[in-house]
Amino acid sequence: MAGSTAAAPSATHNKPRLSFWQIWNMSFGFLGIQCGFALQNANMSRIFETMGANPDDLAFLWLAAPITGLLVQPVIGYLSDRTWSPRWGRRRPFFLIGAVLASLSLLVMPNVSALWMAAGMLWIMDSSMNISMEPFRALVGDLLPSEQRTAGFAFQTFLIGIGAIIGSSLPWVMTHWFNVSNEPVPGHIAPSLKYAFYIGGAIFLLAVLWTVFNTKEYPPENLAEFEEEKRRTAGFANGFRESFMGIFHMPHTMKQLALVQFFTWFGLYAMWIYTTPAVTSHIYHTTDTSSKLYNEGADWVGICFSVYSGVSAIFALLLPVVARSTSRRFTHMVCLLAGGAGLISIFFIQNPTLLILSMIGVGIGWASILSMPYAMLAGALPANRMGYYMGVFNFFIVIPQSIAGLVLGPLTKHLFHGETVYTLALGGASLLLAGLLSLRVDDADDMRTVDAEPVTLPATAYEAPVELDPRT
Repeated sequence: MAGSTAAAPSATHNKPRLSFWQIWNMSFGFLGIQCGFALQNANMSRIFETMGANPDDLAFLWLAAPITGLLVQPVIGYLSDRTWSPRWGRRRPFFLIGAVLASLSLLVMPNVSALWMAAGMLWIMDSSMNISMEPFRALVGDLLPSEQRTAGFAFQTFLIGIGAIIGSSLPWVMTHWFNVSNEPVPGHIAPSLKYAFYIGGAIFLLAVLWTVFNTKEYPPENLAEFEEEKRRTAGFANGFRESFMGIFHMPHTMKQLALVQFFTWFGLYAMWIYTTPAVTSHIYHTTDTSSKLYNEGADWVGICFSVYSGVSAIFALLLPVVARSTSRRFTHMVCLLAGGAGLISIFFIQNPTLLILSMIGVGIGWASILSMPYAMLAGALPANRMGYYMGVFNFFIVIPQSIAGLVLGPLTKHLFHGETVYTLALGGASLLLAGLLSLRVDDADDMRTVDAEPVTLPATAYEAPVELDPRT
């Protein structure tokens, strides 16, 4: 029941282990969220090009996504830490608000009729999705004991993969299963893509509602102290200021992971922006967005994205096993190397079917990207600041994307002479570098790092630090 809550575990005692179905329920909303993101990632470049954008402009037009994440995610994390309702809990109100707004945005997006409208709707849609997504990461830290966190994030990754398979393949399914045309009238979105967005909006809302109504959250251990802290630090402006100050007060492990994340998400951003133009021009040999050949290539990119999502969903279930037998940082390195090699291999491919092999590598990388950094980070964070630090951590997802949005366009135009497949290969090289850097990360929950130095964490951005020893 939505109104029920569990008794708060003491901060000095372990949280109770959760059952399979409890973890399923708390993670299920991610299926809907990722269905929405998959539609966005696989199709926004296609929509922009249909509305008349040049390949050189795509990275700049995509800037909406990282900038909205930069503004929304840390503030939502901060505010959700300071939210409590006996009926709705701490994180679930944000799940619900974001889901309603994002679903409405997914209904509007395929009806845009000009480039500026598409760019504006991306701002609104991405902001709404981030409102729902950010608290889901913190929920794992809130509810799961440390020994279940790797499995919890892996479970989220599995459902993310299922949602992404659905979202990425919907345009192709509408055309090949239901005979809906994928050829747009010039200046308008193809009918198959319209229906794909409509269905994705419904899936987004229903999946998040499942989590909202089937998950219990722990109340604050000391409600009086919580209310006093909330009164003293509440407010959007305060949350915005303190969230950005959090960059200067990050735990040691978080600083190490930040560098890994920077190069990881630079590479991913290049993939999402340039896979469609790279595949349609390099493999299908067309840039005519109104042609049947271009739209077949764009649909095939959606299938390729669903393949890497499917691989990540399956491989996510193996990650806890691999991490236990090696380490989380070594596992993350191997997966990122596979992802980078997968992207680079696209340069050498001329047969579209062989792209499946490239996407297997990307999927292995994506599985780890969605789970391992968060599993390593969660053990270095205080329970009462989980949402805040998860939000600050997301700076190192959106900052590299913002930089990529500013530099990839000029690089593609002047260095690569409009050949977007080279930009895609650059993204692969960035993933390779991120993989090597992951070996430098101190993982507090990993028994192989028991001699790591104690981590210093500030209780807030303006209070004296509290020393946490990873060996305890």
